[in-house]
Amino acid sequence: MFVAHGGGAGAGVAAGPGGLQINGLGGTSAPWTIVVLMTFLTLIPSLLLCVTPFARLLIVFHFLRQALGLQTTPSNQTLIGLSMIMTFFLMQPVGQTVYDTAVVPLQDGKITPLDALQRAGTPLRMFMSHYVREKDVNLFLELAKEPRPHKVEDLSFRVILPSYILSELKSGFQIGTVLFLPFLVVDMVVASITTSVGMMQLPPVVISTPLKLLLFLMVDGWHLLIGSLMRSFQ
Repeated sequence: MFVAHGGGAGAGVAAGPGGLQINGLGGTSAPWTIVVLMTFLTLIPSLLLCVTPFARLLIVFHFLRQALGLQTTPSNQTLIGLSMIMTFFLMQPVGQTVYDTAVVPLQDGKITPLDALQRAGTPLRMFMSHYVREKDVNLFLELAKEPRPHKVEDLSFRVILPSYILSELKSGFQIGTVLFLPFLVVDMVVASITTSVGMMQLPPVVISTPLKLLLFLMVDGWHLLIGSLMRSFQ
């Protein structure tokens, strides 16, 4: 092997079986892989909100807690944990596809990190395209001044990401409002009865909250709510 040494702080140049190699610059993609992975870890919270059903689920659960008249039960940590578990259940097939098509080839050294990101984006775009509203897509296509694609699967992430999160917010508020109405009727009936019998010193919420909890438990509310939410993504 021939080694040429430069003077001073210059990098050495070595000629081996693979040709010339500049020492000190690295001959592997491991540093770039670490950079990509660390960047991805910092983006996980945002990705969780933007490309998954997490936002819709959490909004509905908060609406339920307010409708039942419970301020801190279940706690925020419980609702967030439940939303994450349901999100994992719904996104597992998409995550498996991303792992098979992007992560495994990247680990085997068959593709670059940029290629892996492009491959991982395809299953996510397909998932979001099923639940995005055309009205929201048209809005962001107009704002981005992009031509209308022939298929919704051809939308760029610049358009489909804000369109999807806006659609999820609307869906979450719609479900939460429908969920709120039966408990609102209970509140109105209890308030009307307590006022008519002259119980002005007793807040209606003291009576309505146990009644709403009994109603929710009698109809097996958690089972019905979770089942309806899961079916809304099928």
